[in-house]
Amino acid sequence: MNCFALLIAGCLATQTLLAQSYDLVIRNGRVVDGSGNPWYYADVAIKEGKVARIGMIPATDAKTQIDAKGQIVAPGFIDVHTHVEGGLEDRPGAENFLYDGVTTLVTGNCGTSRTNLRAYFDTLGAVGISPNLASLIGHNSLRLRVMKTAFREPTAREQAEMESLVEQAMKDGAVGLATGLIYTPGTYAKTPEIVNLARQVARYGGVYASHIRNEGQDVTTAINEAIQIGREAHLPVQISHFKVASKPLWGGSAQTIALVEAARREGIDVTVDQYPYTASSTSLQSIVPAWALADSDSLVLVRFRDPATRAKIRREMLEALKTNGRKDFDYAVVASFAADTTLNGLSISKINQKMGRKKSAEAEADLIMDLLEKAGMKRIQMVYHTMSEEDVTAIMRYPNTMIASDAGVARFNSGVPHPRAYGTNSRVLGRYVREQQIIPLENAIRRMTSLPAQRFGFADRGLLRPGYAADVVIFDEKTVGDAATYESPHAYATGFSYVLVNGVPVIENGKHTGRRPGQILMGKGYQPVAQR
Repeated sequence: MNCFALLIAGCLATQTLLAQSYDLVIRNGRVVDGSGNPWYYADVAIKEGKVARIGMIPATDAKTQIDAKGQIVAPGFIDVHTHVEGGLEDRPGAENFLYDGVTTLVTGNCGTSRTNLRAYFDTLGAVGISPNLASLIGHNSLRLRVMKTAFREPTAREQAEMESLVEQAMKDGAVGLATGLIYTPGTYAKTPEIVNLARQVARYGGVYASHIRNEGQDVTTAINEAIQIGREAHLPVQISHFKVASKPLWGGSAQTIALVEAARREGIDVTVDQYPYTASSTSLQSIVPAWALADSDSLVLVRFRDPATRAKIRREMLEALKTNGRKDFDYAVVASFAADTTLNGLSISKINQKMGRKKSAEAEADLIMDLLEKAGMKRIQMVYHTMSEEDVTAIMRYPNTMIASDAGVARFNSGVPHPRAYGTNSRVLGRYVREQQIIPLENAIRRMTSLPAQRFGFADRGLLRPGYAADVVIFDEKTVGDAATYESPHAYATGFSYVLVNGVPVIENGKHTGRRPGQILMGKGYQPVAQR
């Protein structure tokens, strides 16, 4: 054999070896890479959980192939606002998120998290989870641990203890601090308390994420407080589920967005997230004045039963109702009431009528207190119809808005939860991109991928790039959509044929595989125990 023949044989042998170098190749898809740039045709090769190559890849270069002809290939979606503590351990497949294209969850929002993140992460690692997960450290949970539900400022010792716990959480891998300033006991905190905690977060490169103090009549004041905390603590700010939740202020999103933009021009890194619905979901307790929920559940019940105190609570509830432009509590619908599941899906007004009570806002306010007492002050999950479509679309058009569900791991066919648990991303892609053309496809995907990755410091996710983690979704832009409704929320999103987490198919041909390749994503301040 001459030299030329040997050279050709060697090249062919090399090509044969290269042909086996990829674990999986996605072919013929339209790549939307997460940057916001226009889509393009390309193949995507994956090896050892990473994107290895993007381009035209020879037909023999893969052990496994997926034909994505006619479909979109994009980075896996990052849901920056979830509440999966407890649910993920019990249902590690997180089907409601994966069927909606979500490959990474950020939990610990609204001030509620595990306070020992190292133990939490170890538990999830032992169980194995389908999506990736990162966590914030919750201010409410820390305050509850240190101060219980005390309605006062912390002592110097208590403040120092909370700051120490924040620092520990950042070393354990937290991506930032979260507050829930409408919930007890976080609502009892004044701004300086939070600023001092946020300064500890800033030392470790974290983010301040806030369910702000008011989303209704005082929403501008609450936004300014979040901005102030970012300004004084010198860290990025994420305003959670950005909205205008007061009927007299509908259309006010132009003003609230302007506040964010003014802060950004000042040099404060502020971004927001939203869910694409006109209803929110939280506890029934949030309707009750914060002072009435202080201290212990037994004392709360004493207040409910004392005629003078009950009258004061009722009066304040009615004043808030009037301020928000409403005559009754028909906007508040029970999502999950363990003490009486027959009430699930009914509004407070309808429950009041069902029980034969007087048709009045006063009677409904009393009913709310009675339901909380019947539940033993345990959480009653609600759906609140408080927003306008005009504001939802205006906020969605804002370029610095991320898409987030504000949901937990759903238990299929249990209760009547908010449909956002099943259809947040698919609703954006189907309703607001395809049908209403509120934002372009590439822009929407950027809000679900690279923008969240940038905000929370996920350096190798959120984009389709060689060397990045192979979190990938494949979907049909013509059929993707949400199937969940307020009346029938237990319905998975449609249109996603494949979802890969770290290169492993978790959704395959539209079905969950049961595999658990998810990883714990540590914050910038993470320090392994051996290095401390």
